[in-house]
Amino acid sequence: MKYRKLGTTDIKVSVICLGTMTWGEQNSQEEAFQQMDYAVERGINFFDTAELYSVMPRKETYGKTEEIIGNWFQHKKNRKDIILASKIASKSEGLEWIRKGSKYLGFDKTNFNDAIDQSLKRLKTDYIDLYQLHWPERKVPKFGVLDFEYDPSDEDWTPIEQVLDNLQDLINSGKIRYVGLSNETPWGVMKFLEISKERNLPRMMSIQNVYSLVNRVFDIANSEVSIRENCGLLAYSPLAGGRLSGKYLENQNPKNSRYTLWPRRFSRHHTERGEKAIKSYVNLAKNLNIKPSTFANAFVNNRPFVTSNIIGATSMDQLKENIDSIDIELSPEILKKINDIHLSDPNPCV
Repeated sequence: MKYRKLGTTDIKVSVICLGTMTWGEQNSQEEAFQQMDYAVERGINFFDTAELYSVMPRKETYGKTEEIIGNWFQHKKNRKDIILASKIASKSEGLEWIRKGSKYLGFDKTNFNDAIDQSLKRLKTDYIDLYQLHWPERKVPKFGVLDFEYDPSDEDWTPIEQVLDNLQDLINSGKIRYVGLSNETPWGVMKFLEISKERNLPRMMSIQNVYSLVNRVFDIANSEVSIRENCGLLAYSPLAGGRLSGKYLENQNPKNSRYTLWPRRFSRHHTERGEKAIKSYVNLAKNLNIKPSTFANAFVNNRPFVTSNIIGATSMDQLKENIDSIDIELSPEILKKINDIHLSDPNPCV
């Protein structure tokens, strides 16, 4: 395994991060335990979760993933060996079962206190290493939306200074160690960093955004912010929801897979343009005698702004293929072939 520093901290996290959102929905607790055991054997020390999980989000499984991780900590007695990241949910449609409901899910003190206390209880720990804002309160492009559309009435969000003040209180209480962003824009990242520096408030150490061979929007502006400001990317959906494995090509619908279970929910990864690009990347990987999923993850691992690549799996074979990507170095010649495919139709799955 390889390791990189998390922001300006002294923490070294594995370049492969174990994603957990399928646990409690597509995966049982027993399967999750197997995944965590194997990941640790391979040198992974970084797990990412969220209060929202399991996915698909629903009342019956809210917080289930954190509960499973907590049960594993209790069983293994190894909490100190894992760098644990979780997230607080923000305003969104259709999350009425979280605290007081969707429209009240801001980053005010009450929400922070309620969210962290419940997460800690489920995780059976007294601290979280990296606490992230799952998505902004502001109306920004995310989850398959590319363009920013300004809404003059969109002023009902917690001021950034107040958000950082609230996070400082959680750090002072010992409940979290460091903080990070997710699904954030370049403006948002820079404002958080600017205000934290001016006011001597907690510094955002990372940004968790989507990144894959078929969605490289992060390259356009956030990549420079990550590199120059030492706020690295924690890349999620590196396989575009599994599509870059090639298992969905030719209209295949594997049993218990995400697009078979919820075909409309993840439509941003399933486009006509995207299928053409995915087929090109899968063929390139096969020509190189590399598993397509291993190949796609290797590309993400080696981007200069990436701190860690958040992989996910519903089977042990998938998990092994994803982790095997840590041993793959892509030559300049291969990277040129990748860019040729990319430039022929940039970002077909935003």
